[in-house]
Amino acid sequence: MTDQVPDLRRLRHFVAVAEAGSVTAAAEQLHLSQQALSSSVQQLEKQLGATLFHREGRRLRLTRAGDVLLAEGRPLLAAAHTIAARVEQAANRAEEVFVIGHTPALSGMEAYKHVERAITAFPEASFTFRQFYPDALIEAVLDGSVHLGLRRGVAPTSAVATAVLGYDRVRLALPNDHRLAGRSAVDIGELAGERIALWAPPGASYYSEFLMGACRRAGFEPDYVVSRVQGAATVAAPLTTDAIAFVTSPAGTAMDGRVVVIDLLPELLVGAQALWQRHTHSAVRDMLLAESQAQRGTS
Repeated sequence: MTDQVPDLRRLRHFVAVAEAGSVTAAAEQLHLSQQALSSSVQQLEKQLGATLFHREGRRLRLTRAGDVLLAEGRPLLAAAHTIAARVEQAANRAEEVFVIGHTPALSGMEAYKHVERAITAFPEASFTFRQFYPDALIEAVLDGSVHLGLRRGVAPTSAVATAVLGYDRVRLALPNDHRLAGRSAVDIGELAGERIALWAPPGASYYSEFLMGACRRAGFEPDYVVSRVQGAATVAAPLTTDAIAFVTSPAGTAMDGRVVVIDLLPELLVGAQALWQRHTHSAVRDMLLAESQAQRGTS
């Protein structure tokens, strides 16, 4: 086993070649000569004691070791960039703002609730909340512009580090004239035959898969429609789809009384998954994760 760690400059060169698929294209992007770039990648291979590419003429194909280095190297480079930016920020005594990104499936209020204890614990820190669609959220975490991401469902990914920050109860939002709107609670089995509003089709969203899985476990295949209004409050979906929506809002009326939110039985909880840049440290994030783990351990 090698005691060497990858040189970050050479690692950046390797990632550029792997992403471009050729030394020629990567050299143009990096404004280097092909000879210099090839030499850099070869030195990295020598340093790590591993062949990173299968060379088939001018074509390059990643080896198994190359696949591993690409998957691990991208977040390492991103973390190095973040560390450099934070050191510069500290040196210039610039105020650090902790940016929390969340998908539309979590309202700003729900995102605030999940991190409120950190806001209280760090009174000198500044916090900013921003909404992102899921793919954009991961990219923002990777490039360091978001310090902590929050999304619905628990989706596996190797690009960023993840953990469940907390859980919210799932309820039903219905048009106020729906046949079930007068009820205080509805069993999920009673939704058979009803149209369900989603924000993304199953297969494109782990949250949608989670909701559809709950219906299937209740014994029926859900009929669904994808909302044509994206990024708005989830309780608004019944107004534009005339369908029932799964929401995490409190029970009661919403949207000026045009929507009714009622309890779902049996109780269904959905996780709020935290995402953060690997290989980085954050006192705010570490406190949130430690407290979440402690709460789950005592529940």
